[in-house]
Amino acid sequence: MTPAPDRGDGSGTPDDDTEALVSSAIEVLGAATTLAALDEAQTDLLGKRSPLARAHQALVSLEPGERPEAGRRLNEARRRIESHLADRRRELQGSERAARLHADRLDPTEVIAPPLRGRLHVVQRTRDELEDVFVGMGFAVAEGPEVETDWYNFEALNMPPAHPARGMWDTLYLELGEPETVMLRTHTSPVQIRLMETQGPPIYAVIPGKCYRRDTPDARHIPTFHQIEGLVVDHGISFADLAGTIETFTTAYFGPDIHSRLRPSYFPFTEPSAEYEITCTICKGKGCRTCSQTGWVELGGCGMVDPAVFEAVGLDADEWTGFAFGFGIDRCTQMRHEIPDMRVFFDNDVRVLRQI
Repeated sequence: MTPAPDRGDGSGTPDDDTEALVSSAIEVLGAATTLAALDEAQTDLLGKRSPLARAHQALVSLEPGERPEAGRRLNEARRRIESHLADRRRELQGSERAARLHADRLDPTEVIAPPLRGRLHVVQRTRDELEDVFVGMGFAVAEGPEVETDWYNFEALNMPPAHPARGMWDTLYLELGEPETVMLRTHTSPVQIRLMETQGPPIYAVIPGKCYRRDTPDARHIPTFHQIEGLVVDHGISFADLAGTIETFTTAYFGPDIHSRLRPSYFPFTEPSAEYEITCTICKGKGCRTCSQTGWVELGGCGMVDPAVFEAVGLDADEWTGFAFGFGIDRCTQMRHEIPDMRVFFDNDVRVLRQI
């Protein structure tokens, strides 16, 4: 920025021709095209080292009678320069505001790509699909609380205090009530007890929900997981009905190439009991890391309802029979979408979630 010329004569005497000083200032102000440049021009024209300031300082060298008129002219010059400065500032502020508005304008005719929309997590979608399959098979959907008492989570399911089967579940107890009496449920089986207490047979229900155990995460286990239970109680229910129900579900959900098998096992609330396995969907039964080279993947457990469970809810085991099964929704998701490691469900990696 070029300041206005110094109109002094070098000896400190102010120049009487203030018009040239004002004209030069107006020219400098007009050359400023931004507010930042205008601020710089203001310093050059009106600051402590400006020609106008030097002219004021030179007033002391004039004769006393000349000072008032010279001072009046310099003050008038300052007023005119400040007036032009204010006018120029308003102009630049208006033009810069107009430029911002132009840059921010929206063109209603412009084609804008639709924003990416979120969707339900793949585990939730699997739960919804499982419910649809079982509803289609004639089951009703039931739910229950995630915080349970010892009675519903263990005792009513034929696991009294100190029963060794309690070691099968790594339980997360809450600091509520007496020690180890309130917990995060380890399975959805407590809802079976609530159903038999409140509804009574015949019962054909599936129970989806979240469960909690102190498991170490690995390719097939996570500490907070989702489970779905099935409960059937009626006259004349047999183990064959259980096996047929599981196979019907397996082929309906996973496809005709995937089958189920039952292996003898132990659960305190069912007798006889079995583990429910399906053909590994990753390797189609050939053997891989996910299925530990067996070709089969455990999905859950099942069996005929133990008479002790019927006794706990006041049902006559001589009149009623039934079966129960339960498996992990997360494991089912893993098999359905051929995901080698279940831990990706908790990573929240968008690159993965977009693919499933």
